[in-house]
Amino acid sequence: MSTVNGVAVADRPGAVRELLRQRAVVLGLIAAGANEGFQDEAIEALLDREVKTPEPTEDECRRFYAQQQADFMAGELLFARHILFAVTPGVPVNPLRSKAEQTLAELSQHPERFAARARELSNCPSGQHEGNLGQLSRGECAPEFEKAIFGSAATGVLARLVNTRYGFHIVAVDKRVPGQLVPFEAVHEKIAAHLAEAVGRKALEQYVAVLAGEADVQGVDLDPAASPLVQ
Repeated sequence: MSTVNGVAVADRPGAVRELLRQRAVVLGLIAAGANEGFQDEAIEALLDREVKTPEPTEDECRRFYAQQQADFMAGELLFARHILFAVTPGVPVNPLRSKAEQTLAELSQHPERFAARARELSNCPSGQHEGNLGQLSRGECAPEFEKAIFGSAATGVLARLVNTRYGFHIVAVDKRVPGQLVPFEAVHEKIAAHLAEAVGRKALEQYVAVLAGEADVQGVDLDPAASPLVQ
């Protein structure tokens, strides 16, 4: 699969692949009628040649580390309960969200009703245990759920619904056990890879936008870039 700094190209929309294919043809990296396998190789060569992104410096990595320290905690635990309003095929989403919001408003005023509402309304098996999820640590939950519950220091019934791939959650955080900050040296490589991917993605988007001003992609509206690709 063709990538630039970890950004997949084969998974991009067909119009983007066509832009890249046309550019590869112009540069003589591939014949106009080449099959898809050769196209992938040519696109990879094209990106290696024309989309250059700098490696993040240690200072940039340290700034990211300082700004996102909550993401680099180890040993952090919390005890939580939830009520799941599951989004399943055939379930109308808007009425379901309204019901979840109404229940959240009630529990924000009357948190002592949480256990009863969990037994009555939750679509999760934990509902039969008053919504209890037990002890949770990072890496044990769906990413969007984890971000919501570990991304703040709030306790009690959280002020907003937590939206995940499973549906809408009302969450009560009963207790938090603080963790310890992982040393920068232990996460340096991970941070550098994350920053490189972000820069690579932006560079690829800029490059494709530049090509869109000149390339022939039929039936697709692609705005040309306002400025040239920053190498």
